[in-house]
Amino acid sequence: MAGAPPARSGRPGGTLAGRTDRGRRVLAAGAAATALACVPGAPATARPATATPHVAAPRLVPEPSSVRAVPGVTFTLTRATRIVARPGSGTAGTYLAGILRRSTGYRLPVVAGGAAHDVISLALSGREQGEAYRLAVSRTSVRLEAGTAEGLFRGVQTLRQLLPPAVEASTVQRGPWTVPGVRVEDSPRFAWRGTMLDVARHFFTVGQVERYIDLAALYKINTLHLHLSDDQGWRIAIDGWPRLASYGGSTEVGGGKGGYYTQADYTRIVRYAAERYITVVPEIDGPGHTNAALASYARFNCDDKAPPLYTGTDVGFSSWCIAKPVTYELLDDVLGRLARLTPGPYLHIGGDEAHSTTAADYATYIGRIGPIVTAHGKKMAGWNEIGAGRLPAGSVAQYWNTATGSESGTRTVREAVAQGAKVVMSPANRAYLDMKYDENTRLGQDWAGLVEVRDAYDWDPASLVDGVTEKDVLGVEAPLWSETIVTDDDIDYMAFPRLPAIAEIGWSPRAARAWSDFRLRLAAQGPRWSALSVNYYRSPQVPWPMTAS
Repeated sequence: MAGAPPARSGRPGGTLAGRTDRGRRVLAAGAAATALACVPGAPATARPATATPHVAAPRLVPEPSSVRAVPGVTFTLTRATRIVARPGSGTAGTYLAGILRRSTGYRLPVVAGGAAHDVISLALSGREQGEAYRLAVSRTSVRLEAGTAEGLFRGVQTLRQLLPPAVEASTVQRGPWTVPGVRVEDSPRFAWRGTMLDVARHFFTVGQVERYIDLAALYKINTLHLHLSDDQGWRIAIDGWPRLASYGGSTEVGGGKGGYYTQADYTRIVRYAAERYITVVPEIDGPGHTNAALASYARFNCDDKAPPLYTGTDVGFSSWCIAKPVTYELLDDVLGRLARLTPGPYLHIGGDEAHSTTAADYATYIGRIGPIVTAHGKKMAGWNEIGAGRLPAGSVAQYWNTATGSESGTRTVREAVAQGAKVVMSPANRAYLDMKYDENTRLGQDWAGLVEVRDAYDWDPASLVDGVTEKDVLGVEAPLWSETIVTDDDIDYMAFPRLPAIAEIGWSPRAARAWSDFRLRLAAQGPRWSALSVNYYRSPQVPWPMTAS
């Protein structure tokens, strides 16, 4: 795992003061009970007599760039409603229909054109670029426009949150299925909005990974970083090296049976993610975190002796043999195979906690693996330590140290930036989803501190590390390491509600974020997660509506 446990640091930075209206008509700050009157499923609460008349904006996560409530206007799905997916709209129309049909029981045919009444319309336009979209709800239609199919898909996630939470259920529910009148104009702040799933410490099946992809997509996450190898397990089959998976993948933390993905399995995950406009970034860690591979083949070791398989949780004790040609033959085969199976632009080479590799050998390793990645047509990503080596053009350094940083962590990420690398921010005491919420959390670890929802939300990627500014930051990522994570319920509990907090940091304008508002918008997600059977953590910092408990 990225992160030798440092001393627990303080939690610098306070609440981002204030927010910009950006065209929104919003509920004025007041008592939590008053604000919760606008949360779906919350008990009705009378508005104080002194309140200024308003139209409450819908409670969306991530917060859009601009959202305006339209008074007196709603759109209601009926059995006659159609989804009009214009040419070029990609998978967004069929994806939306699949969600709505389960809970409404309506047929909701997806058609290429037709009348503009009683429709949800998805269309490309020339006004937006990338992931940007516009959404307008009138009495007769919902119109979603974007410059790309990806933008339409992001807009569909907003539309889902405008519908009642029961729309997420897997069985037919009672309506009505009403969408409030609203106008949204939206685009992301950062290009990389990711989550990492560690399938090496504990193995997760294809179905479990797909479920996590679906939950992440709801919050406009666009990158899935898969940690495919570590001391405890090797999780991808590679032609010519069968023991990596069959032996190196045969166990996990605690001595379970482990498992691995065939290349067909991995391709299925990549395809499933792509259908949700999520890019997979595979990681093969090195030169440390390599015991599973070293145990699989004696010749990978400098002394030609294979160590035993490892099922514990210590870090920093293993290393590739830097001088052996077979090390790079293997890595060329592995990274070449992953490059062919993965359409995204990045291969992650790890690079963290190589405590058993000398500094000189580490620099040699980075200098050799970078050209291998480049030769296979990909850009290199790695943990911030890679800044100590020579980096190819277009590299990405992922900062994992705590928010206050360590001397080596801040030095190496600055060295990476000095070489032209971009930075993905994953500070352990803000973004690591495996950290405990409080002392009583039964799962997770606490070496980086206790990370409640507010800790996960109240920080900014562009001011975290001195010398790393907005122009250097490619985005954010929330890693979920799996030393203590075994089941879907475990994944849910540690990721929700913190993953949506990190997603908002990556998507929403900095000026539009404030904890006092976010906690109320987050509360509105509780009934939605209940409908999705998500085993989320009921943080006492969030005023969950009664129906969410």
